[in-house]
Amino acid sequence: MTAYLIVDADDILQFASQEGIDLQELAVALRGNAALVAGLYDSSMLTAVALANWDSEQGDWPVDPQTIFRSAGYEILDVAEREDLVKNLIERYFSTDPKLIDELIVASRSGDLLPLIDKVETPANARIRLWNEKDSVPGIEFTKNVLVQPLENLYGLRPKNVWVYIDFENISISLNEQGFVVNLDHLIERFVSQAQAHGRLVKTSAYAPWGQRGALPPLVDSSGREVADGAPSRLMLANIDPVFNLPGKNSADMRMARDVLTDAGHPEAGDVIILASSDRDFNDVINPLLQRNKTVVLWGVRGSTGRLLQSHPSLHLEFIDDFTDLQTHESLSHVEVADDAESFIPSQWSSVIIQFYRLQSANPPGEITLDALIEQLIDVGDVISVERGQDLVSQAISLGILKQLSASGAVELSYQNSVVDKTLLIVERMVRRVVNTLSARNWEYVNYGFLLKGLAMERDLDRPGMNESDQWRSHWIDCLVRERVLQRELVPHRHNPDDLVPVIRIPVESPRPMPSKKEEDVDSAELASRKWLGIPPHKLYESDSEVASMVTRIVVSVQQFTSFRNFAWCPLGSLHRRLREFDSGVTFQYAVEYLLVNEMVTVQEYPNPRSDYNTKGIELNPDCAFVAVLLAERDEFVRLLLEMYNENQTISAANVSTRLEDNWDVDLWVSIMRIENVLNLLPGRTDHYSLFRTHHTVKQVANDDVNELQKADE
Repeated sequence: MTAYLIVDADDILQFASQEGIDLQELAVALRGNAALVAGLYDSSMLTAVALANWDSEQGDWPVDPQTIFRSAGYEILDVAEREDLVKNLIERYFSTDPKLIDELIVASRSGDLLPLIDKVETPANARIRLWNEKDSVPGIEFTKNVLVQPLENLYGLRPKNVWVYIDFENISISLNEQGFVVNLDHLIERFVSQAQAHGRLVKTSAYAPWGQRGALPPLVDSSGREVADGAPSRLMLANIDPVFNLPGKNSADMRMARDVLTDAGHPEAGDVIILASSDRDFNDVINPLLQRNKTVVLWGVRGSTGRLLQSHPSLHLEFIDDFTDLQTHESLSHVEVADDAESFIPSQWSSVIIQFYRLQSANPPGEITLDALIEQLIDVGDVISVERGQDLVSQAISLGILKQLSASGAVELSYQNSVVDKTLLIVERMVRRVVNTLSARNWEYVNYGFLLKGLAMERDLDRPGMNESDQWRSHWIDCLVRERVLQRELVPHRHNPDDLVPVIRIPVESPRPMPSKKEEDVDSAELASRKWLGIPPHKLYESDSEVASMVTRIVVSVQQFTSFRNFAWCPLGSLHRRLREFDSGVTFQYAVEYLLVNEMVTVQEYPNPRSDYNTKGIELNPDCAFVAVLLAERDEFVRLLLEMYNENQTISAANVSTRLEDNWDVDLWVSIMRIENVLNLLPGRTDHYSLFRTHHTVKQVANDDVNELQKADE
C-alpha cells in the first residue's frame, strides 16, 4: 500500500502560531493521524513530506522548524516559489513512483496544492483527504472523491486556550506616568493580537471604574478625541468584558485576583493565563496558577512593574510598551483632535473648557492658574483627585486646548483650537436659548422637550458633526447640567400634577451665563429691548433684517388668523410652527421681543375654548402705529395683486417688481402671500402664481361685502 502525507509547512507554521499549538506536537500529530486514517500498522510505511521555502524567515520559534519536521520523520522538500509546489512534488515523488497511490493526504489551508489531486494517478478505490481549516472548500470541483476534514478536529490537536485579565486602571495610570497617551482603540487592538499569539483567545476581562468620571487618565482615540464615556462599548465590540469596580488602589486588584483564582479552578479553564498589571500584589496569584500547570504571562509597563514580578523564574514577562506603538504626551501637539466627519460630543476636554470659563466669569480681571482649574474640576466631579486633574490639564495643554502664560502656572484657552471654538459656540448658544426663552415668555423654567426643539433651529450650530439629532442635543444639555452651567429638575406637569417632567433652569448660585469669546456676540433680552425700543419696522431692516422680516410675517399671520376665526388672539405655538422654516435660530424669539417692547402685541395665557387649560397666545394691538403701517403695506400689496388679476396679467415676482417702488421687498411679500395661501404656485411654472380670489384676506382688502350691499341697493 502506497500512502503519502503532503504538508504545506509554510501554511502549517502559520496555523500553529495562530492557534497556539506546539509545533513539535503538531508535526507528530499530523503524521500519526495520517498513518491512522490510512490503516497503516507502522507509520514508517507512510511517506511524509514537509515542503516550504525553507530559506525564508519562518517566524520566531525556539527550535528550527525544519529540524522539528525532520525529527518527526518527514522528508524535507525546499521550494522557492509557491507556484512551483505541485510541479516539484510531481518531479520528486509521483513521476518516479511506479506504484499507484492508495492514500493521499494533503494538509494545507491554502488552495496552492489542490491541483495535485487531479494530477496524481490513483486507483478507483483510492482515498484522498484534504485537511483544511474548514470542513468544506467552496467553489472547488474535484474529478475524484475527496474527503475534506478540518485541521482542528484531528486527534491529539488541541490549541491552547488563552484567558486574559486586564487591570485597566493600573495599566492606564502606569502608561500615563511613563509619558504615554492612553489610546484605547490602539490598546484594544494590540491586546487582542498579542493574546492570540499565545493561542486561541477565549476570554478577556478589563477591570476599571468604568463610568466614574475622572477616575482614569484621559482615554483617547488615534485622532486625540477623548472617548472615556464610550470605553465600555468599545471594549465589548472587541469581545472584552468591561468589569466595573470602585476607584482606588486595591479595588481592581482584589476583584481581579478573586476572579482569576475562581476561574482557574474550573475544568475548562484557560491553558494560558495572561495578567495585565504592574502591581506586585499579583505575585500571590501567580504561584497557585503555576501549581495548576497553567502557563502564566504577565503584561507590565516598563518602570512600573515590581521587581518581584520581573524576577519570578516561571513567569513569562512581556512589556506593553514593547508590543504597542503608543504616542507620547508631547506628540499630541501634532494631532488634529476634532474630525468634522465625527459627531462632536462632550468629553473631558469640554469639562476643562467650561470650568475654565466658569472661573473666568467669577473672576474676570484675574489670572486662572492650573491649581485653581484643577480644584474647580474636582469640585464639580470632573476628576476624582489632584493626580487625575493634573493628567487632564497636562494633556489639554499638549493638545493645544490650554496654553501656559507664565511659570507661575497661569493658563488661558486657545480660542483658535477647533475643540475650544466648537465647545464655546455650543455652550453660548444653549445658554442664550434658555435665557431668552425665560425672559421673552416670563417662565420660571424651560421644558426639556421644548428646549430640544428650540436648539434644533439654531442655525449657528449647523456644522459638521453638530446639532445632528435630539440625542446629540441631549448629550450637550446633560453635559451643561453636569458642569453646573444649567440646572435640571423634575416638576409636576401643568396638565397632570401627578406626572413629573424634566425642566431646565439657570442655577441661582451660578455666575452670569457663559459669555462668548467675543464680547460683541453677547445679546441678552435686556440689551435687545433697549436697542429696539421705538425703532419703526422699516428702520429695523437696517440693523436686523431677519428680525424685521419675521416681525412682518408675525403681524400679517396673526391678523389673518384672528380676523378669519373671529378670535382676539393666536396660539403662539402654532404660529411658531407655521413660520419655523424662516426661523434661523432665535429670530422668532427676537421678533416677539421687538413686538413686545414696542407694545405691538400682548403675549399671555388665554382661555382656550377647545381645552380645559389656558394656552399661551399672542394678540395684536390695533391701536399701535407700527402695526397699522405693516397692515397698510399688506393691503397695498394685495390691491396690486388684485389689479394684475383683473387685468389678466401674469403674477410673478419680476412683474410685481416693475409696478412697485424700489423700497419694497418683493421677495418677502411674495413669500408671505404664499405662506398665507393668498398666492399659489402654478404647477410646472417657476415664479408664476395664481391669486386665491375668494381668500378671506383678499375679500377683506377688496371690500367685497360693501360691494354686494351697493349692488343690492341698486
